[in-house]
Order: sequence, then structure tokens, then C-alpha cells
Amino acid sequence: MLEQALAVLAAAGGTAVVQAAGTDAWAGMRQAVARWFGRGDTQRAEAELERLDQTAVAVQAADPAEAEQSRNRQEAVWQTRIETVLESLDGAERERAAEQLRSLLAEYAPQSGVAAGPGGLAANTVDIHAEQGSIAAGVIHGGAQIGPPLAPDPPQG
Repeated sequence: MLEQALAVLAAAGGTAVVQAAGTDAWAGMRQAVARWFGRGDTQRAEAELERLDQTAVAVQAADPAEAEQSRNRQEAVWQTRIETVLESLDGAERERAAEQLRSLLAEYAPQSGVAAGPGGLAANTVDIHAEQGSIAAGVIHGGAQIGPPLAPDPPQG
């Protein structure tokens, strides 16, 4: 069983592979991921390229109603594959592979374009729902800030 930090890294890797499929980042991500899995074995890297291509097709060809489910399924597949590789390595190799994966993700993973400061939360999409008679709502157009109000601009004139 992997330590939590490596399991989180594997999940991030699975997500990044699926998010990159069909984007401008795909070609570089695809090659880098295949090299990471291949670990110097060109045949293994070629097999990974085929798997990555199958993932891209599955994600892009999914019916819009089933797109999220298809993406989730592919993310889980890649997370499991990454975990399996990391689990198969000894301590020093595992750390080296983890660092290589972190670098790969930093270089090729699509960036979300959202950011938050210290103590902040940033998200592209937030799903708000309620159960058992609770009420929940959420629509924000533009910006939102929770905290003390901003100081007004000084008077002009």
C-alpha cells in the first residue's frame, strides 16, 4: 500500500492524463507519460502510447451525457496504473519515479487558470446540492469575496 502522498500523486497523474487528452498539452504529456511508464524500455513505452491513445479516443468519443462518467473511469484507470508502478519499485527507485512524475505533471499538466491566496479556495466548477430537506443555492457571476469589505476609493474632485 502506498503512503498517502504517493497515492495523491497517482490520483493527480490520472486526472492530468485525462484532462490533457484532446488539448494542446496532449502531445507532450502523451510522450512524457509513455517515457515515465517505459522506464527506459522502448517497447513498454510504445505500449503505453497505445493505451494513452485509447484513453484519448474514449474521452473524446464519449456521449455528452456520459462524458463525466467516462472521464472518471479513465482517471481511475490511470491512477491505478501509476500506483501499480510506484508500488513495484523499491524505496529509492520509488522516490526517483515520484519526483519524475511530479516534474512531468508540473511541465505538461493543463493548468486550471484559477488561483487563490492563503486560506482561499479556487475552483472552476462547484457543485452545490442539499439533502434531507436542506436548502442550498449558489450562483455567482463575476467575483466573490468573503471577509471584510474593501475600503472605498478616496473621493475625487
